[in-house]
Amino acid sequence: MGAEEEYLLVDPVSRALVAEAEKVVAEAAGELGDRVGTELTRYQVEVRTDPHTSLADFAEQVSATRATVARAAARQGLRIVSSGTPVLGQATPPPLTAGPRYARSAAMFRALDDEQSVCACHIHVGVPDLATALQISNHLRPWIPVLIALTGNSPYWAGCDTGYASWRTTTWGRWPVAGPPPYFESTSHFEDLIAGFITTGTVMDRGGLYWDIRPSHHVPTLEFRFADASATPGETVLLAGILRAMTATALEAIAAGDPAFRPGPQMLRAACWRAARDGLAGQGIDLSTGSLSPAIDQVDQLLSRLQPALQDHGDTELIHTLWSHQRAHGNGADRQRAAYQTRGSLTDVVDHLISTTTRGGRGCS
Repeated sequence: MGAEEEYLLVDPVSRALVAEAEKVVAEAAGELGDRVGTELTRYQVEVRTDPHTSLADFAEQVSATRATVARAAARQGLRIVSSGTPVLGQATPPPLTAGPRYARSAAMFRALDDEQSVCACHIHVGVPDLATALQISNHLRPWIPVLIALTGNSPYWAGCDTGYASWRTTTWGRWPVAGPPPYFESTSHFEDLIAGFITTGTVMDRGGLYWDIRPSHHVPTLEFRFADASATPGETVLLAGILRAMTATALEAIAAGDPAFRPGPQMLRAACWRAARDGLAGQGIDLSTGSLSPAIDQVDQLLSRLQPALQDHGDTELIHTLWSHQRAHGNGADRQRAAYQTRGSLTDVVDHLISTTTRGGRGCS
């Protein structure tokens, strides 16, 4: 398993966005090499971990990488925040990073690129082949709403409270190939879809498949893309441990010939919207019953299902420690709003994010 994380750059005085990604990336590359790079906008820095089999080792690298980028930003007089959306600053239209791919994206997708000052946490889990990856995707797609609620960390957008736990989810959902993936009938079904998207100019290439779960186009992994940038290193670790256990559990079901639960695409989309709006503190749609139940209880139910896989990987104690803390204190969106409530100040929210972005490797505080 591995992670790709995206951070926003902010000025420590105004707390607004700053378009200096190239300088920070160049500064951080001395330690991180090609594990750090630019993104679509000049407000963003992207980092990557190495592949790991140990969740503890993964946790150490996530924390160390964040600390390295934070130091690099500080040497440029800046700070990094791990939030799905910017709290303050002129977010639209963003200054785009130079390069032919980004220029082509701007020409092809036009105003869609104007609201992409958003940051995600992408988790990769190794899989043996494409056919298996698609079957795993079929088994895991019903759980996407629960995981969106768990990872919501984007309640504000450029000075406004959106009323959502994950505004990034709603923004990202505007892309033509985004949101929950379809149920894949076969590898040829997947390949036919991709060919159609490329032929019709719906995506530029395989890298433009922005589904919440997708087979990676360049490494042998299944990539999970639904999560906002994690407020703390610990939440990235929690997400990675859960997704590895979910993948292992799905592999067992596939080997046993158990069919994947197949909710209707309309209700799955509705459940994702509800999760993005209300987050961990709200009621989520239980796709198996069509009724509402507390999102926090749905996470508990998921972890109960994953217990054998967590135990097999030796992750039980760490995952339950991380989840217990988040269960008590809420997701990133809840804590952003709590920071605001103290004095009614959005600068306090940014200061909170600056602090928590590099705080601890095993805690969610």
